[in-house]
Amino acid sequence: MVTPPPRPWAWSHSGDSGYGEGVSETETWTRTDPGVLRLPSGRLVRGRALRRPLPAGPTPAFAVHLLGKQPPEVPWEARWLRWPDFWLPSSRSQAQAVLGEAWARAGTERVEIACGGGRGRTGTALACLAVLDGVPAGQAVEFVRRHYDAHAVETPWQRRYVHRFTP
Repeated sequence: MVTPPPRPWAWSHSGDSGYGEGVSETETWTRTDPGVLRLPSGRLVRGRALRRPLPAGPTPAFAVHLLGKQPPEVPWEARWLRWPDFWLPSSRSQAQAVLGEAWARAGTERVEIACGGGRGRTGTALACLAVLDGVPAGQAVEFVRRHYDAHAVETPWQRRYVHRFTP
């Protein structure tokens, strides 16, 4: 797999992707894997808290880390989207590009969206993926709360961000 050069706004690390452990680029999550959200198209995306240990089972092929500071390296391809806790992404256009890449790759790869606690920023990003997948923006927060975590998307400005998110 060829990794594109890092963009100035998105940290990327591509190490041993785990493919040597029997994982192919066309494997996705299963619906029973912890933290997995099934989008209406059937795409499966895992949300998780980076403060918790990595769940047992398969590892992601691609991850988006939503943090205020650069995350530690991981042994799979990852993008860092600067997004401080309880706030919004530092750049709307960069968020659109990174989340669009995550949505596209989720059709054939194990994609993970993660922040510190796995609820606010992760829930907001998952709701944006739901919008990209065809869920109306005004219903995306409820969709994620119903199918991922009842407390996802923690702040009023995160809810507004999703309502204004466009594919």
